[in-house]
Amino acid sequence: MSTEVQKPGWKSYPHGNLLEAGTSQQFKTGSWATEIPVWNSETCIHCLTCWIVCPDDCWVVEDGKIQGVNLDYCKGCGICANECPSKSKSIVMKGKKNV
Repeated sequence: MSTEVQKPGWKSYPHGNLLEAGTSQQFKTGSWATEIPVWNSETCIHCLTCWIVCPDDCWVVEDGKIQGVNLDYCKGCGICANECPSKSKSIVMKGKKNV
């Protein structure tokens, strides 16, 4: 006779905080970042690559041009800086204490 305990499957776990589409904008997660992007408007070519690749929709775009970054939602992944065609000229990652 086996005394093995049956573990619950993934379907029995409760849902997370995101209960409906679009609710991630209600949760400011920028405090998680240890590094943040610093944008240089003078060298930016406004290709919008940073906006396209950002998983958290942090980049502010108006009239087809980057206007800045919303650090309330940026988790500091660095994808934008890595994919920027201008490389270290337009976007660099810096520690939060150094900015």
